[in-house]
Amino acid sequence: MDIRHPIPGNGGDWITRFGDIWKSQVAELQKVFGSAIEEVRMPVVYPTDVPIVYVQKAKILEVLQFVKASEGFSYGFLADITATDETADPRFEVVYQLFSQTQLCRFRLKVRVPEGEDVPSVVTVWKGANWAEREIFDMFGIKFSGHPDLRRILMDERWVGHPLRKDYPLKGYQIFTDSQAVDPERLK
Repeated sequence: MDIRHPIPGNGGDWITRFGDIWKSQVAELQKVFGSAIEEVRMPVVYPTDVPIVYVQKAKILEVLQFVKASEGFSYGFLADITATDETADPRFEVVYQLFSQTQLCRFRLKVRVPEGEDVPSVVTVWKGANWAEREIFDMFGIKFSGHPDLRRILMDERWVGHPLRKDYPLKGYQIFTDSQAVDPERLK
């Protein structure tokens, strides 16, 4: 099966339904942000289900605020933030999955992040990004500048390394014979 061929489903064919909306949105982003839009991958042309727009790291916060609040976009729901380890340079991609509750369509923004560099936190745009950014930090080691409480969320704080990196050993077990100490400040 090839993703470039429409698959009937409950929502129908997304490309037919949202293709014109997506094209106008991408054109508007390129017009407003110019060279900050590094690359665009559209459905059918590229094997993806929704448009993927690569944004310069320095402009991601501004672009996300724009697509959330601007008429014709209204991507008010941050469905997910995740990351991928590409093992190339730049090593990581931070992925923002957006949903418009008014137009009922999805949109994906990505930022390429070299090893050791920070990404601006989007907690000021979506408070729900807090835990997702902490998870990315915990699993990949990507830091978010401006995050209110960037610390591990899934792994023990004594854990060494980041388990979702491709260079992390498959049997990278770390066994702790005692429980993690509780910080009394966090109990207040």
